[in-house]
Amino acid sequence: MNRRNYTDVFFKQLFRIVALFSVLALGAILLFVFVQGTRPFFTATYSGIRLVAQRIDDLTVNGVRYIDHSTFIDIPKNTDVISIRYPVEEGEEILSIFIDNNEKDPEKRINFAYNGDIKITYPESYVHTVSWTAAISALEKRIHIIQPEPPYNFFKFLGGREWHPSREKVYGILPMIIGTLAASFGAILLGVPIALLCALFLAEFLSPKIAAIVRSGIELLAGIPSVVYGFFGLMVIVPFVKRTFNVPSGNTLLSAIIVLALMILPTIITIAETSLRAVPLSVREASLSLGASKMQTSWKVVLPHANSGVIAGVILGISRAVGETMAVILVAGNSPQLTINPLASVRTLTSTIAMEMGYASERHSEMLFSIGVTLFVIILALNSLILWYRRRMETDL
Repeated sequence: MNRRNYTDVFFKQLFRIVALFSVLALGAILLFVFVQGTRPFFTATYSGIRLVAQRIDDLTVNGVRYIDHSTFIDIPKNTDVISIRYPVEEGEEILSIFIDNNEKDPEKRINFAYNGDIKITYPESYVHTVSWTAAISALEKRIHIIQPEPPYNFFKFLGGREWHPSREKVYGILPMIIGTLAASFGAILLGVPIALLCALFLAEFLSPKIAAIVRSGIELLAGIPSVVYGFFGLMVIVPFVKRTFNVPSGNTLLSAIIVLALMILPTIITIAETSLRAVPLSVREASLSLGASKMQTSWKVVLPHANSGVIAGVILGISRAVGETMAVILVAGNSPQLTINPLASVRTLTSTIAMEMGYASERHSEMLFSIGVTLFVIILALNSLILWYRRRMETDL
């Protein structure tokens, strides 16, 4: 075997190894996201109640003493009574917590018996806070009793109209789904016809030298970061919408549609124009020889022959519109309300993940992974629908 054959075998095996690891990495990522995203619908946040002591250095819980304990104190599942003691100057503070495991309402599930001057609050769902009064609020000793959140209802997640992850622990994403679909379909309806006309003009009517210059500019636009489009929308499109329609704020669904339409134009134009130029010259000559005009040939002969590439460009455009984050955050208003009014503020699925992942924890964080899974399913369904339509068109042709 000569040197060239050894080189070919080496690179062939190298490419196989790289491809294998790429597939395994992609599979691992998808598996991780799906596991994290489906966990909230099958498991509770944790098995039993947890306690968090704040500014209490010496604490005894059910006979177990904790000194300078800075993490969670786990209480076994189905515990009925929690006895808490900690020493003070006048003696000892005693707090008894009675748990009704049959009660469904988390606010009513826990009852307290105590001595001393304390305050009991319910700052958020599944959390009670016991505070011992002090001269300054920042010096109050506190114990937070955190109950486990049960598995969340899947249909309530998809069909819920309210998104209040912090206080009420309500995770309804229907407004974000509607906002995502409305912004994406609006961008497609606005951007695809313009992109197809531009691609036809570049491929069929413009001289090759000028078309090459325009094509370079379009490819440059495709490489601009999305945040730049977002700043452009924030400084130009948002004020334009506000002045034109006389609305209190220009951060609306319409602004998001316009920005997304601008963003998908370079991608669709580039791919569609490449597919149009790949149509054989003999197809054009046959149409022209039969008496068809240049426009008729381009629209009714060349475009149908390039439908595979055109639809591929549309698929990439839809995927970018549905998955866009930064530009939409800057111009859409990010209000999780259920509306299709183009002059109202909306929030998309990707915006919710980007804005809240930095501070989310436990069930809230898992729900953001669930939003990611939902987004993946939406993109997969839309792409499958478009591919089915393409096969149907090819069969008809």
